[in-house]
Amino acid sequence: MSDIDLDHLRTWIGKSRTDEDLIAARHARLMAATVDYWAADRIRDGERLPPSWHWVYFLEGLPASQLGRDGHPARGGFLPPVPLSNRMWAGGRVSLLAPVVIGSPVRKTSSIVKVDHKQGRSGDLVFVTVVHELHSLEGELLIREDQDIVYKDFTPPGQKTSPPTAPPPAPHTKTYTPTSTMLFRYSALTFNGHRIHYDMDYCRDVEGYPSLVVHGPLNATMLADYAEELGGGRVREFRYRGLAPATLGHSVTLHATPGEKGIALQARLDGGTVCMEAEAVIG
Repeated sequence: MSDIDLDHLRTWIGKSRTDEDLIAARHARLMAATVDYWAADRIRDGERLPPSWHWVYFLEGLPASQLGRDGHPARGGFLPPVPLSNRMWAGGRVSLLAPVVIGSPVRKTSSIVKVDHKQGRSGDLVFVTVVHELHSLEGELLIREDQDIVYKDFTPPGQKTSPPTAPPPAPHTKTYTPTSTMLFRYSALTFNGHRIHYDMDYCRDVEGYPSLVVHGPLNATMLADYAEELGGGRVREFRYRGLAPATLGHSVTLHATPGEKGIALQARLDGGTVCMEAEAVIG
């Protein structure tokens, strides 16, 4: 495990921070326009925030002097200083215990609970797990989320593995085509400065992607919203895992298979490559 001091990185375990935000209807309406939300008429004060949309609140706005080369906050602040070039959302588990009401103030506490090292096909991988809890100001727990962040080294395009054979289609599908405008708007809504979403030269030459990268949480949001559109109720549990990067130049088709315990979901690229899989439990 060259150049990775896991004991030092694990000193970040237990680090936490708290923030408050107003779940403003204007911000939610901008999100609805960005993802072409299927029930945009419901986005108003007093209504429930759709699943995963809490990701566009509680934004951290550091000055440029405190950002790293990749456009994220410099490492070694809240998150540990993992010495690997690529950083991305690997997946997560979200329990939506009570509605987050549009127009209400909410408190969020984030804590680092785990730092692990694994050896992947392309080299070292470091996973950092952060637990986020959202409470009403009266103290009711609204959302508990375990978020996995993965760090890896640059992988030259020629060394990337071939995509798997396309799985059979699911009973329900819905296709959307990410555009540079969509990525720009989502980055703006989340105040996400990661350059893989807007800087083509950096994306290709530093992190090794063939084109601009679609945000992992954007695909997760599309899957969660699709689960509610099909399920006719509120998502109570949502689990998602990134499997391959989605890049501009591909359409993304959402596949849904309802079952007894929930809805199995996948986001697939042209040709069938699964870029994200998820499961939603509808209440």
